Amino acid sequence: MAEIRLENVTVTFDPQRGPKFLSSKGVRNYMSEFADQDFVSRVRETEREHDTLRGDGTVVALDGIDLTVPDGKTISVVGPSGCGKSTLLRVVAGLHEPDEGAIYFDGQDMADIKPKDRGIGMVFQSYALYPHMKGEGNLGFFFKVRNRPDEEMRERIRITSEIMGIGFEQLLSRKPGTLSGGQQQRVAIGRCIVRDPSIFLFDEPLSNLDAKLRASTRVEIRRLLQRFAITAIYVTHDQVEAITLADTIVVMKDGKIQQQGTYDEITRAPNTAFVASFLGMPPMNLLRDWVVTPEGTLQSAYGTIPVPSAYRGQVQPDQKVILGFHADDASIVPQGDAGDWTGPKLDAEVLNTEPNFARHYQIVNVQAAELIFGVQAPMDLRANTGWMVEVLIPEDTAYLFDQESDQRIMPA
Repeated sequence: MAEIRLENVTVTFDPQRGPKFLSSKGVRNYMSEFADQDFVSRVRETEREHDTLRGDGTVVALDGIDLTVPDGKTISVVGPSGCGKSTLLRVVAGLHEPDEGAIYFDGQDMADIKPKDRGIGMVFQSYALYPHMKGEGNLGFFFKVRNRPDEEMRERIRITSEIMGIGFEQLLSRKPGTLSGGQQQRVAIGRCIVRDPSIFLFDEPLSNLDAKLRASTRVEIRRLLQRFAITAIYVTHDQVEAITLADTIVVMKDGKIQQQGTYDEITRAPNTAFVASFLGMPPMNLLRDWVVTPEGTLQSAYGTIPVPSAYRGQVQPDQKVILGFHADDASIVPQGDAGDWTGPKLDAEVLNTEPNFARHYQIVNVQAAELIFGVQAPMDLRANTGWMVEVLIPEDTAYLFDQESDQRIMPA
């Protein structure tokens, strides 16, 4: 296994010409290594999704990334499309040369190490299996192109079959076209394991599977990562995958790392309003355009509420802030039933409800002014469409973010 360390890694490119990429020979070597027939063309097609521009018109795919993946640990990288997640994987794999910075594996600078010599196994969203080869041929391709002995190939395939678990051996005698999506992805993962890599890179490997297959394959991947303590970077849009598979989560935006930590750390102490709005099930409710008044209140189209006590002295008059709160921290009562409630309170209209029978609660979607958000409530609470309610936000669960910088305002 290996520790991965990125120091000040920056990748930029001219949007008219594309990124600095491998030579055609380097690409062919990479293709032989990972048996991904159309990966290069897909890279070229998707590079233009990055839309963060510098003053000189160049696109910034990664902007001064500092990241360490400890030996044997898994990190999940999440973020909106175009934030640089896949570019991060390609830099680690050696497919992109960084304009600045360095990548280290166990302290060794990878600048002059070719992709095929980095000991990396990659699993893609598309399974990238050779359609004319059976499963055994796909697993053995790595050994064939290097003229390794057949005995070594067969032994590695046998060991890999044991690792992959019950039913995998039956897939080796079938061509990819006869396999389901989940079975094809198992073969693709097995093709990486057979090489005995020190690092795994996953680029949204479960996106093409249905919900049931995603769940079972997710369990399979986590079992393998834990059993062999494989250093891994897992790129995904799915928060459940990120939470289930990773030891820590990295949230990216515009080529930069916004925050890194466990799911609970990030959702309970987000650094920015973007992170608060992106991560969470459901994500934090954010109400923008509150103005701090000299009298110590917050004023907006939603009404006037007191500044939460923890933030008094932390905000200035005329400062624009964003009020944030989690759906499960707030509560709703019929309008006029708030009694002597002194904390933040919003008048709202019920739009609809979303029951969650498995967890015995419902999300009541309401509208306050122009904003629609959800509040968690007990299943037995009646909330019909059109009813006027009051949303009660406990002071100690409210968050404030500076609207101009997007940064969280720390409570006193």
